[in-house]
Amino acid sequence: MKLERIIAVRTSKTVYRDGNLCVKVFGDEYAKSRILSEAATHAKIEEAGLDVPKILEVTKAGGKWAIVSEFIEGKTLERLMDEEPEKRGEYLGRFVEAQLRINSTKARGLAKLKERVEESLFEAGLPSATLYDLHMRLESLPQGDKICHGDFAPSNVIASSGGADYTVDWSRAAQGSPEADAARTYLLFWLNGEIDGAEEYLSLYCEKSGTPKASVQAWIPLRAAERLASGRAEETEFLRHWANVVDYE
Repeated sequence: MKLERIIAVRTSKTVYRDGNLCVKVFGDEYAKSRILSEAATHAKIEEAGLDVPKILEVTKAGGKWAIVSEFIEGKTLERLMDEEPEKRGEYLGRFVEAQLRINSTKARGLAKLKERVEESLFEAGLPSATLYDLHMRLESLPQGDKICHGDFAPSNVIASSGGADYTVDWSRAAQGSPEADAARTYLLFWLNGEIDGAEEYLSLYCEKSGTPKASVQAWIPLRAAERLASGRAEETEFLRHWANVVDYE
């Protein structure tokens, strides 16, 4: 395996291309169980029939754990939006349609999104009154049984040379409410500094899915608190604002 051509670098992960293979190499801080869990989650999504690269093996590369999958030839929708800003609306439409295909599909054995969000609330470092409000809100929202990507952004959708749009990076996938997945994506646009893009995305998602905006907005404080629990210092102030239910409403 030749780990020479880097195609992406993320926190504690480096993705390489080796011919027709894509090799995601994990840092030493990643537990073996976590890597195997990510591979298993990806395999469940693959078995659900969605357009995702096929997992080929979990192995060691350069002494580090790695997940090997098919390499998908193409460009991410994020790159296409940057290269052809005049077509941004078209690409955003493709992006939303790809998410709706995911959000209308079921898969067996995935983690429950509501349980994951509930666990994260205890690690968000929020005042007890805010935590109470968030727990009450979470209890009132639907469990859902559809696939939620959990990190759905234009950088994770590859427009392949064959015409299909492939979604990658399924480490946070879970079973839950589609509105919760849309709320997470809305926040990701904001975190990327695309405020107008966030509003455009939300309007388009709700229009294409027939979902009331309020149904997505109800999840935003919860998804903000969940993200806050990951401890990214540069996002803390922003996420605290969104996690505050009183301020948001």
